[in-house]
Amino acid sequence: MTKELYRRELAQFKPYVQGKPIEAVRREYGLDRIEKLASNENQFGPSPKALDAIRAELPELIFYPETYPFDLMKELSQMLGIRQEQLVVGSGGEGLLWQVALTFINEGDEIVVADPTFDVYRIATSILGGKTVQVPMKGLGYDIDGMLGAVNEKTKLFFVCNPNNPTGHVASQAELDRIVRELPEDVVLFLDEAYYELAAVSPDYPKDNIALIGRRPNTLVLRSFSKTYGLAGVRFGYIITSPDIAQKLGMVGPSFKLNRLAIAAARGAIEDTEYRDWYAAENAKARQTLLDYYQTKGWVSFPSYSNFIWTDTGLDSQRFFEELQKRGVIIRPGYLWGERWKTWFRISTGTPEQMRFFIDKTEEVLAL
Repeated sequence: MTKELYRRELAQFKPYVQGKPIEAVRREYGLDRIEKLASNENQFGPSPKALDAIRAELPELIFYPETYPFDLMKELSQMLGIRQEQLVVGSGGEGLLWQVALTFINEGDEIVVADPTFDVYRIATSILGGKTVQVPMKGLGYDIDGMLGAVNEKTKLFFVCNPNNPTGHVASQAELDRIVRELPEDVVLFLDEAYYELAAVSPDYPKDNIALIGRRPNTLVLRSFSKTYGLAGVRFGYIITSPDIAQKLGMVGPSFKLNRLAIAAARGAIEDTEYRDWYAAENAKARQTLLDYYQTKGWVSFPSYSNFIWTDTGLDSQRFFEELQKRGVIIRPGYLWGERWKTWFRISTGTPEQMRFFIDKTEEVLAL
């Protein structure tokens, strides 16, 4: 008798497709200059206070980190105006998403998501035997009717990525209020706010979703230091939720959910409000540079509240992606999200020089 060695779900498993790394493009094309504008990284560099904190921590790397990083949790809870027992910290937003899936998903459970959205929701659910119900966008926004209509007795989690990745748009306050009113209490509402600080500069962005937890305990709000503070490489994210859910999430995953450098970097970043505000302003300028250029081309974009823009060029995104890559620009092509998005692409914001480089190389591709 042959033993079933692997999880059955691996037979249909579709892993996350990461943005192409700079090193791979350099090997393939032998280019001197490559700008990676595919993964929504902060191109302006890390928070200076976070860097100082990392340097100060280096001699301590011989020691394991705290299982419960008390000082970080205290400072983070004070920054957010919540109790420490409402916090869960983890290895970036993605690490926390796996923690959430392991906490809630049983075989046969369902989650409801928009299409397109961050694919890790689906991936973490599918490996545990759950089902992802995808509801296509309606115009340049969420189909709230469709998403709420997809909820049934098997639904365990309802995801709203706000701003959404890859489109960059948001659910309005009225849409979120409706979701809170109509979503059954036994369905967990997951608000992914990984780009919160960049979106919060817009007056129409719903900024106070943490307050929803008091009205609706089965709610989770995820945020990250990867984007605004330029700390994608050290992996730090956190979830705010009810104390009961936080306690359950804390039971899942490795004993040490954060390494020492991530803890130090996060504590430094919390103090760096000057850098946070400066980067949010620079990001808004870069975003406007791109939107102005797209307008000259007649290209359609989703309204963006993040550090990337989702745009329809009318061109084959795979070819557009490949031709830009040959010229030293890495973007995220829309065909990865399916047939409907084959002429769309996602570009991350960057420095003025990077934006100029992207526009120049795009002109070269359009001239082919």
